[in-house]
Amino acid sequence: QVLLVESGGRLVQAGDSLRLSCASSGGTFSTNAMAWFRQVPGQEREFVAGVSWSGGTTHYSDSVKGRFTISRDNRKNTVYLQMNGLKPEDTAVYYCAQDAISGDATDVASNYKYWGQGTQVTVSS
Repeated sequence: QVLLVESGGRLVQAGDSLRLSCASSGGTFSTNAMAWFRQVPGQEREFVAGVSWSGGTTHYSDSVKGRFTISRDNRKNTVYLQMNGLKPEDTAVYYCAQDAISGDATDVASNYKYWGQGTQVTVSS
């Protein structure tokens, strides 16, 4: 059974930087695509960023492009989300997700079989 554990979320001020981490265990991390999604209460889960199995290909939502960077360390079974220039509208619960089959990341939540419990990021103005 795959277990994903996110960490790094906290309260920050607008303009600050934050790095989220997601440690994976129990699966084939190094061959699976990984992604970060976020969700605000009452809204649908939103794609943030995705990375291919090798780390060679990344995708971002338009709202975070140029500010956020997704990366992975297959030796540590960990995926990261570096968030710079945070804005109040980035406030959400951030979830990491692992694809069980494909090594190519997509922005479709239903393609990801495994999910972490989420970590809260709050950006004050």
